[in-house]
Amino acid sequence: MEKLECYYINRGTCAIVPIENDMSEVFELDNSFIVKKTPIEIIDESCRYFGSSYKGRNEGSKRLLSMNYKLPVLIEEFNNIIFFPTSSPRFGYCIWISLNNIKNYIKVDTNSKIVFSNDNELLIKNSYYSLENQIFRASMLDSIIRRRRNN
Repeated sequence: MEKLECYYINRGTCAIVPIENDMSEVFELDNSFIVKKTPIEIIDESCRYFGSSYKGRNEGSKRLLSMNYKLPVLIEEFNNIIFFPTSSPRFGYCIWISLNNIKNYIKVDTNSKIVFSNDNELLIKNSYYSLENQIFRASMLDSIIRRRRNN
């Protein structure tokens, strides 16, 4: 598998999964990579690439959603690329998921499985309820942004 020093999130990015030694596996619709950065570093650098920062996007999400933790963030505005964390981003095991590329999600025992639009699957150690709540938050952010853009 190809190892990259740098990676910017795009419309085809599905998930960013932490692996050992401050590296991440990035899943796209048609490819996957190892990136020599943590998921939050990839999120922050992608936000910066598109003219903001993770901190700025997080503050915006706090204000729009009136919530304080496990917030989804708008990575890129033109394509409405929104990612959400599976746990607190402060934890090293936090996975970031693209709202845009989710086709379905399924309960699997005490865990959940996400099915992406290319039919690839990712099993995560989150309850179905927790995952559904994160998807709901990200969908709320998407809805608020779209509504404000159209006014």
